[in-house]
Amino acid sequence: RKKCLLCNNVLMIVAASLMGCSKIAQSFEMILIGRFMCGVSLCVPLHHQYVGEISPRKLRGFANSTSSFFWSLGKAIGQISGQRELLGSQSLWPMLMASCGLPALVQLLTLPFFPESPPYLLMHKGDQEGCKKAIRQLWGEGQHQAEIDDIMKEKATMKNTKILSVLELVKEPAFRWQLYMIVILTATIQLCGINAV
Repeated sequence: RKKCLLCNNVLMIVAASLMGCSKIAQSFEMILIGRFMCGVSLCVPLHHQYVGEISPRKLRGFANSTSSFFWSLGKAIGQISGQRELLGSQSLWPMLMASCGLPALVQLLTLPFFPESPPYLLMHKGDQEGCKKAIRQLWGEGQHQAEIDDIMKEKATMKNTKILSVLELVKEPAFRWQLYMIVILTATIQLCGINAV
């Protein structure tokens, strides 16, 4: 999880650099490539997954909601800083375009000091000691055996669950209505007024 987040941050920094240097290079193609790289980045799902896995159970719902909060906050800051009086001027717009690299740079510098996700260590790597160490580093000293037991139960459940490929998921009739709902909600999210808020 952590390595994927770090690679994603490198991708965002490259994208920000391309967009920031587009005016100097006099290349609008660099803006298109940079925006495409921002679009294919996995920031939101990775944030949900990592933050959800490293937070204690009682804070997990709150931690997962931070992604939506920061997404909306980022949009608001982008709208405000895009005003002509701030970074929306003809000379400063490359800085506005490159500003998406700043949070990625902060995360790239701070994330190496965070431990790997405890469920990932235990379920995928089989590293029980690493899992315990990560839990102690994240949640402090104390009795965390109940959480480790929960992760072990989830691992046992996952062994009996068949992992479907994307094509199998689309073909499976039992998941058809859930897929329809997800596609419709995702496609219409721009109509919900979040940009106005």
